[in-house]
Amino acid sequence: MDAFTAGILQRIRTTESDLHRARESGDDFLVDVEQSELEDLRRLAAEHGVQVA
Repeated sequence: MDAFTAGILQRIRTTESDLHRARESGDDFLVDVEQSELEDLRRLAAEHGVQVA
């Protein structure tokens, strides 16, 4: 696995975790921010052929 793939997958995992915490805390603004970030990361991964589980 190259550095880009490893990095994007790690960022996705981190953002998913941050999104979960934002939902648990009821912070609607942070949920929106994290959801947007996650969508961007998944789009970027798809554009580069990175499989996201």
